[in-house]
Amino acid sequence: MKIIALPDLHDNIIDIPIIGQALSKVDLILLVGDLTNGGPSSDADRLVQVVQRFNPAILAIPGNWDRPEIERYLSQKRINLNRRHRLINHLAFIGIGAALPGIVKTPNEATEADFERFFQEAISGLDPETPVVLVCHQPPYNTLNDLAQGKEHVGSQAVRKFIERCQPLICFTGHIHEGEGIDRLGRTFVINPGSLSQGHYAYAEVTDRGVLTLEIRIA
Repeated sequence: MKIIALPDLHDNIIDIPIIGQALSKVDLILLVGDLTNGGPSSDADRLVQVVQRFNPAILAIPGNWDRPEIERYLSQKRINLNRRHRLINHLAFIGIGAALPGIVKTPNEATEADFERFFQEAISGLDPETPVVLVCHQPPYNTLNDLAQGKEHVGSQAVRKFIERCQPLICFTGHIHEGEGIDRLGRTFVINPGSLSQGHYAYAEVTDRGVLTLEIRIA
């Protein structure tokens, strides 16, 4: 299965056509939170429509800058992955939106206890033997991907504990814009490709047996 993941687009529709050809060739596109900059659902709709010009196969989660109406919109479009799982090609895609409170107040924040509850909701009814791909806006604690300004780890302990316990094949993440790179927690690859405004996106090829390819690509 071929996947492209795009975190933190923040209303950026201008740069999507730059990778349009790549988007058209994959099986699934993951929008990893912060589709908007705190704007209305029409902002999210405009972005999703641009992506769908190249590929209709989309799953998305809301980020901390996405207001509650954004999740309602994603549900109406039947592409919402937040706090649930979807089975595709023998893989379970699990989505967790929102982020921990930071210096600036944002519309969609959660505590560590909230994240623990979100994970329980997301895996409810899931066969524990099913291989998992995690789509989580908030990065796990103490990784390359949660190092803010190169000084402080601001990731989630609850996200890290879930990864260490369940060992997803991949965790696609974002939120910390400078946390670009690929890290690893046990068998799990953790990837934040950075900004699409710089032409960066995550590309993966994965089966229920494992990860074949995982790259940060530049358009």
